Amino acid sequence: MRHGRSLLVAAIGFMATIGPARAHRLDEYMQATVIDVARRQITVTVRLTPGVDVASGVIRQIDSNADGILSAQEQKRYTDRVRQGLQLDLNGHPLSLTVAETLFPPVTTMQTGNGTIILRLDANVELIPGSYRLAYANHGAGTDTVYLVNGLLPHDPAIHIQQQRRSPDQASYGLDFSVSR
Repeated sequence: MRHGRSLLVAAIGFMATIGPARAHRLDEYMQATVIDVARRQITVTVRLTPGVDVASGVIRQIDSNADGILSAQEQKRYTDRVRQGLQLDLNGHPLSLTVAETLFPPVTTMQTGNGTIILRLDANVELIPGSYRLAYANHGAGTDTVYLVNGLLPHDPAIHIQQQRRSPDQASYGLDFSVSR
């Protein structure tokens, strides 16, 4: 019993000397998407976070002149590239996504694995009472990319989420919902 207690005290003492754990992705490019459905607009917000091991490749894709600064033109080109890889359909009809807002962190922050690019894209719709099937696909950035996708709880009490479906890698997502009067 005394030996077991000594080991426990030693383990607690060792753990007390360790600093706080800091977790960030290493070898993946995380693309996390949330979809917000409203009567007149569907908003798709994509948060792109390159891990430390893949950040330099992502930065090279954006920073075409390699000056370490992401210019407005470079940000726009990259945003358009990401947007073109996204597909949003409502009841089998493609929706056009327009860029509403972008936020790019400094290159130095991205290099540490802590920088997240945020893209907000909107699709204008006119939802009348009835049933709907929304389909989303992210054709992404390659083999190091991992995806997460989720629908937000609607603010409008007339919009009712019925079912969410995801592909195993979450690059594809389906949302069934209805709109009441």
